[in-house]
Amino acid sequence: MYTDPALALGLFALLSTLCLAAFWPRVGVAARLRRLRRATERVRVEDALKYLFHRGAEGTDVTPDALAGALQVRQAVARDLLDRLTDRGLAERHGPLGHRLTAVGRTEALRIVRSHRLLEHYLADRTGIGPEEWHEVAEDEEHLLTPEEVERLAERLGQPRFDPHGDPIPTATGELPVTTDLPLPTLPPGDGGTIVHLEDEPTDAYDRLVAQGFALGKSVVVRSRTPTMTALVLDGRELAIPRAFEPAVSIERAEVAHGPVRTLADLAMGEVGRVRRLSSDCRGAQRRRLLDLGVVPGTRIVGEMRSAGGDPIAYRIRGALIALRRHQAAWIEVEPAAEDGAAADAAIGGAPAGAA
Repeated sequence: MYTDPALALGLFALLSTLCLAAFWPRVGVAARLRRLRRATERVRVEDALKYLFHRGAEGTDVTPDALAGALQVRQAVARDLLDRLTDRGLAERHGPLGHRLTAVGRTEALRIVRSHRLLEHYLADRTGIGPEEWHEVAEDEEHLLTPEEVERLAERLGQPRFDPHGDPIPTATGELPVTTDLPLPTLPPGDGGTIVHLEDEPTDAYDRLVAQGFALGKSVVVRSRTPTMTALVLDGRELAIPRAFEPAVSIERAEVAHGPVRTLADLAMGEVGRVRRLSSDCRGAQRRRLLDLGVVPGTRIVGEMRSAGGDPIAYRIRGALIALRRHQAAWIEVEPAAEDGAAADAAIGGAPAGAA
């Protein structure tokens, strides 16, 4: 049976357009349906509590107008929400229009924040979902977990103290870990440190920073600033970001290398390196696989055999030959190592040879 190529291409284009319209992040039909599903009584109350918590941490009271904008609801709905929170003892009026949480309301808000940040940690560590989707998915799921399920999740993850954006995760008793990070705008040119927090709201700034390679654990040095742009060195790579994005980045001050970062992919055959760290770009199952193979700080690695096509390469890791693809090797930051470390590493023993 003859099929008109133009008709087939037209149908393919139509189906592709429909799929994009349905599943495009944040603005597609699926995202809109998720937002509608969240528009229930309980979800609105919990979202309002969380918003009051975040604004309270900044020392800001919440007005009906601000809450309406944050939850994307009418002002009448926002006023009703604040009145109900006040009637239930979760919020109190402060000034002519402002509201803030009571002690009871803060405890309830911390429970929701704990659920959200644990879910983000789970999505980053145990799934293949990209950083741009962690917040949105956690926003959906945080309302569905019971307190018992939240604690089981925390146990499964090893009671993490921070989420993948660097935000502290409240403990089961409502305590927040103390942070000592500094906003990037406070650093003078020539100063630097390690990224310990990336603010995920507003999402436009966060998405663009992630696309440029910003991630927790990476080093950053401020080069210079103009009224609109900031020149930086991110893990040895020079780039520039709008100054408006700087407040989304917080660092822990440290001496950092200004030159390019070397990875296992940069080593020549026979050259020896020791692992400095795994890149924060390596997450989930891939990260756990490399750790299981013994790729931890201090491990000596040497490239021994290149495939006919140049990829993968067989590396000697703790006495075993392990095949790694180039993109996997690029996740492993290394520094020069002396040859006399071979005997010590061989004594440790290793996993059976295999491919990551």
